[in-house]
Amino acid sequence: MKFMQTIQTYDVNLFLWVTQRKSRRVLVRGARCVSKTGDGHLYLILGLVLAWSGQPAGSVLLACLLTGFAIERPVYFILKNLCRRDRPQAALNIPSFIIPSDRFSFPSGHTSAAFLVATLLSFFYPALAPLLLTWAVLMGMARVVLGVHFPTDTLIGALMGILLALLSLEIHLT
Repeated sequence: MKFMQTIQTYDVNLFLWVTQRKSRRVLVRGARCVSKTGDGHLYLILGLVLAWSGQPAGSVLLACLLTGFAIERPVYFILKNLCRRDRPQAALNIPSFIIPSDRFSFPSGHTSAAFLVATLLSFFYPALAPLLLTWAVLMGMARVVLGVHFPTDTLIGALMGILLALLSLEIHLT
């Protein structure tokens, strides 16, 4: 129990440090832009492009993405409702910069989806890996800056996305 309290204390302190930066206006503007890229529209467009590409690698990547999301969304929903961790605005009585889609913060769905997509695309297009992984990390950071997640929400979301991408690759490439 003391270990969990230590993590909670670290999480709150890091969250407060991020939200109290003097350059917050610039951070929030950038965080909003990054966060919007994870709202789902780009994933749908990516899927359509892959489906219409007709390339064998595109078909396998699309299958991996569909499998990954078919597992990720239920796992995310179950964890979110099982853990029921309040978002920072409710836990700390601090306003967020965006309205979250639901009440609970753990894990970060935006971050898990971003890391799922970034990991899978990086496997098929390794030259894009630095750009894709930078985008996924920025997604997690954006969610904290916007006040809708604690840092550990995004850390677990990232791990979840990576692990589910690897599972999806295992399913489709063996």
